[in-house]
Amino acid sequence: MGKLENITKITGFFQSLGIPLPTLNAYLAGSTECFGGLCLLLGLGSRLITIPLIFTMIVAYATAERQALFSIFTDPDKFTGSDPFLFMMAAVIVFLFGPGFFSVDRLLKKISSNEPKRPIP
Repeated sequence: MGKLENITKITGFFQSLGIPLPTLNAYLAGSTECFGGLCLLLGLGSRLITIPLIFTMIVAYATAERQALFSIFTDPDKFTGSDPFLFMMAAVIVFLFGPGFFSVDRLLKKISSNEPKRPIP
C-alpha cells in the first residue's frame, strides 16, 4: 500500500534505477504487491497470484538489490538478507504447495465439488 500512497516518490526511485516507464511500473508493482498480497493472505487465487509476485521480486533483485543478487554464491547471507527474499520465498512456497487448509481457495473447491458432504477434519 505504501507504494500506491506515495507514487511520486516510487516513480522517482524507479526512474533513478533506470526502469522504463517508471510511473506505469510503479503502479503495476504497487498494485501487484498490495492486491496480490491481500489475495495471498486470504488464499484467493493463490497459485495464480504468486506468478506476478515472484516476477516483481525478481525485478526488485535485478534493479534495487543488484549487489545482493550478484553475491548469491559468494555471500549468500547478503542475498537472503535483502528485502525481496522473504516475499519471493513465501510466493514460491505457496506456488509449489498451494494455499493450505485455511484458504478461500480450499473453501471454494469444497463448495464446488460434487463429492458427498463430509465433515471437515
